[in-house]
Amino acid sequence: MPSTLPNLLDGQKLLLVGCGKMGSALLQGWLNAGLEAAQFYVQEPNPDAALADLGVHLNVDIGALQEAAPSVNILAIKPQLAVDILPSIALLAAPETLVISLMAGVSINTMSDLLGGEAAFVRTMPNTPAAIGAGMTALYASSGTQEDQKAAAEALLAAVGQTVWLDTEKALDAVTAISGSGPAYLFHMVEALAAAGVNLGLQQDMAEQLAMQTIIGSASMLREDEADPRQLRVNVTSPGGTTEAALDVLMGDTGGLVDLMRRATQAAAARAGELAKIGEESPLESDGED
Repeated sequence: MPSTLPNLLDGQKLLLVGCGKMGSALLQGWLNAGLEAAQFYVQEPNPDAALADLGVHLNVDIGALQEAAPSVNILAIKPQLAVDILPSIALLAAPETLVISLMAGVSINTMSDLLGGEAAFVRTMPNTPAAIGAGMTALYASSGTQEDQKAAAEALLAAVGQTVWLDTEKALDAVTAISGSGPAYLFHMVEALAAAGVNLGLQQDMAEQLAMQTIIGSASMLREDEADPRQLRVNVTSPGGTTEAALDVLMGDTGGLVDLMRRATQAAAARAGELAKIGEESPLESDGED
């Protein structure tokens, strides 16, 4: 976790709009990184007891929020709620305010329009492993965002995993397809591998255990310094052996897994692009998929 986070945001107040699964994961990561609960003003229509017990300012009215003047507004809401919620906090968005968005498909131009054209914006695309501090987040900043604001945004997201900066806002569609939706692909692979084990005669619980630990162990190997996934695959594959027989299917003449993954991620990226267009026309029509 970044040791600079408390220094970067020392004395500043942060507004977190939406505290569902992702918002809660981020909030816990920020508290673990050294920020104080009293710095946070959280707007969440259905707060659980654990959130109330953290000591954050919970669901204060707009007048109190204006007086608190949070310098960072984090939007962790579903994209279809943008058209209703963003105008309600427009009074909190000043030129020096940093707005960090987790909303898929809601462009900076749309957010700027809904907030009245003020503030600096950083769009982000985190993923669910952020809940255990192992997330991957891509960030893109609007042209008016200052370097200290970019540093604050990066430090906040780095508290729950790794970060990368993007050169174009459009690249968020590709990020959504790879790392944003990527955990679901791996979870489905565990399902598929376990189902294959059952087909070969294993009991369901044993097949699931074998599949899950295989994925977990293999991912751990990828974390080693200078790990090369291609070389790791080659290392496992003995000529004429069982792994090679399976890979002949997965890497077959028709394109195999590479082609399937290409088509799957193209579909995800295309959907992200559709959501962006919907968001520009009317965020109310967005279904909030990411």
